[in-house]
Amino acid sequence: TGVCIQKLEGHTDRLQSITFSPDSKMIASGSLDTTIKLWDSSSGKCIQTLYGHNSSVWSVAFNPDGKSLISASSDSTIKYWDI
Repeated sequence: TGVCIQKLEGHTDRLQSITFSPDSKMIASGSLDTTIKLWDSSSGKCIQTLYGHNSSVWSVAFNPDGKSLISASSDSTIKYWDI
């Protein structure tokens, strides 16, 4: 229909990556603000913020089991998160 369903707000800088979990219940977003946010896709509320990168988060991806997430940053690290 082209109608906006939700607006998710919370990062303090531009977004670089976003992905749905395999079951579509969560959304993960990575930002230039160095954080990863996990969102409830039904309510649009931020359910967790992951800290650990020292620079911009460029990419996020869920493991197919939906229990973990991997992120890549311009701090030259890849982090594997138990969510």
